[in-house]
Amino acid sequence: MSGTTLDINDTNFQSEIIESGAPALLDFYATWCGPCKTLAPIVDQLAHEYAEKGVKVGKVDIEAAPEIAAKFGITGVPTLIFFKGGEKVDQMVGAQPKSILEKKLDEIT
Repeated sequence: MSGTTLDINDTNFQSEIIESGAPALLDFYATWCGPCKTLAPIVDQLAHEYAEKGVKVGKVDIEAAPEIAAKFGITGVPTLIFFKGGEKVDQMVGAQPKSILEKKLDEIT
């Protein structure tokens, strides 16, 4: 694991998140979203800190990846979706403190 945040899109979502089966956190965002910009450095930190545990952390630009956004019914950003074994296990809407995200990631690893 490299510890970098993955750029997830309609093309690589299936292979990177679903088929890999690795625990994952996806940050659905938009470039114009203020809270998304606040959350971005936290998501990047988590990608680095959880790489050794095999967690994949990715960002999904809802305007660049409309199929994934529609699949998960994303109506507000930021939306954070947690995956385990290729299945969605939890979802949070809005910018969250790092401690809340760490707790959830610890639960799925």
